[in-house]
Amino acid sequence: MAVTPLICPSILASDFSRLGEEVRALEAAGADWVHVDVMDGHFVPNITLGPDIMKSLRPHTSLPFDVHLMVAPVDPWLEAFREAGADILSVHPESGPHVHRTLGRIRQLGAKAGLVFNPGTPLSILEEVVDLVDLVLIMSVNPGFGGQKFIDSSLRKIGAARAILDRAGSAAHLQVDGGVTSANAAACVAAGADALVAGSFVFKGDYAANIAALKAAPDAA
Repeated sequence: MAVTPLICPSILASDFSRLGEEVRALEAAGADWVHVDVMDGHFVPNITLGPDIMKSLRPHTSLPFDVHLMVAPVDPWLEAFREAGADILSVHPESGPHVHRTLGRIRQLGAKAGLVFNPGTPLSILEEVVDLVDLVLIMSVNPGFGGQKFIDSSLRKIGAARAILDRAGSAAHLQVDGGVTSANAAACVAAGADALVAGSFVFKGDYAANIAALKAAPDAA
């Protein structure tokens, strides 16, 4: 039987004028995590939200907040987002000079540590810090904007990341973000992913039906 992936809708695609309602709706619709994209207009070409906004959302759901920090330098922001309610803090190797230290600090703060790989970032870094990660996120688009098309070569990268985690005996989740739909969810899971970030796909139409479609895609393949 295929793995049923965790579904982590990205609120980047939500209606920002009613974020509290949107987060509550995701939980009611069967989401597993809430994915929060934090962009600084420097590391990526967009600006989204800061810790104060995220803190205001925390009372609206009991779901884990899966926070993707597209911020550089990232270290000064770790504590603020953890205090705002982040359960997972994911960072890019390029967002600070000492990724080993950054991942360790995230764990010291009591959060789970994630490491994010852009399409052009080599996975060799993962082998050096695999014992410090609780989540590996493979970007299947170049980050910065929602609604982009899935980069097909990302499937090979997902498979390579899964091989590194398995060799290390790691229990870290392997997540995919960017252009994920019910049409490619099964291929992502077959390549080794067990968590799917989806923004545009979930928020267009019936949230519950779209989340169910993503969960069921691997079984239907």
